[in-house]
Amino acid sequence: MTGVVEVKKTDLQLDVLQKFIFDKELVPVLQEQLDQAEKRKENGFLDFTDTEILLWYLNERKHLDEAKDRSEKTVKEYGKELTMFVKQLLQYGNEIGLDIDYIIEGSLFKSIEKRHLRRYQEWLKRESPYVKKKGKYSPATLDRKTTIIKSFFAYLHKVGYISEPIHEGLYTAGIRNEERPNRDLGAEEVIYFLDSFQEQQHPIMFAIVHILTTTGIRNEEFCTLKVKSLKEDKVLGGYVLDVIGKGKKERTIPLKEKVVNSIHKFRFARGLPPVEKAKPSDPLFTTNRGNAYTPSYLSQYVTKEISKLYVKKKVDGEEAQDEKEQVEVIRITPHYFRHAFAIISRLNKVDVYDIMRSLGHERIETTEIYLAKTFAKQNNAIHSWKPELFGEYI
Repeated sequence: MTGVVEVKKTDLQLDVLQKFIFDKELVPVLQEQLDQAEKRKENGFLDFTDTEILLWYLNERKHLDEAKDRSEKTVKEYGKELTMFVKQLLQYGNEIGLDIDYIIEGSLFKSIEKRHLRRYQEWLKRESPYVKKKGKYSPATLDRKTTIIKSFFAYLHKVGYISEPIHEGLYTAGIRNEERPNRDLGAEEVIYFLDSFQEQQHPIMFAIVHILTTTGIRNEEFCTLKVKSLKEDKVLGGYVLDVIGKGKKERTIPLKEKVVNSIHKFRFARGLPPVEKAKPSDPLFTTNRGNAYTPSYLSQYVTKEISKLYVKKKVDGEEAQDEKEQVEVIRITPHYFRHAFAIISRLNKVDVYDIMRSLGHERIETTEIYLAKTFAKQNNAIHSWKPELFGEYI
């Protein structure tokens, strides 16, 4: 097995890759290269290097309106995963089992075959440094990594950069319903959070929970809200939030009056000017340092503050044995409240397609995942049992 010795003969250099794959200034250069090849009736991708094809894959322009192309977040996520994939192939080739006899045209991507992708998946799941140090990846993480790698190699085959559809050799890593993390929150639990934060006179967390639950917006959408995002509804009255979601798609979300009051109380508690006097481009919500939230910071903050509630609840109920353990076990992130919006809406008999549109989902199947347990309970056969067939025991 030649492995890492031969793999390192590739022209693909990790330091160059990490430096250039996010350099959008190179995209027009590659576009011109493709245009000239097209003029000659040739496949311009055949002259690309691995670094160039990866740069192009991440940053290719497809829409006349550039704002509709891949978001910066998606580009970074895909770039990070694919860079890690390359790094691990170069560094752990022998362990993975890359029995590559020679590198085709200096290209690692052209030299990989189906068995190599499967062996990489097995190594990633069982023997990778992360697994040895921190334990196994979650099914959702393995599914995400597989999806990105499959998408990339499917693209390479589509444009003719590689000759074989090696992406078809990947194991399926889809998530079964029972493997999905349980993010179900009902009205009772959300009300407990709201009551607790109100009792603590904690307008920041009260507002965050209140807004996330009643709007169903994503963590990232909350963090990017501007003062100008909050607008009066000239048609129906009240206020709405203009939200920019995945794929930079916009949607307008109506706000209940008490939710608008929570926004005002949040800004007052932070020492921010009233919305009417603030700059339209200022963040609608800020940290205690006056900066807009980042998705990671908001997630950590919400998790920490809600964990405190669970510890207090256990202690008051004389059930806690180890407070530290309780904090680690209870990890509710902002995304849980997006699920709560879907669940509470459904329990209020809202049509599932209306819930889908309200959440900004493109596919009804995604919304149904949010509501799987709710559907299962609502549609259980026991609800159709008639008292006359089971007497006083029903």
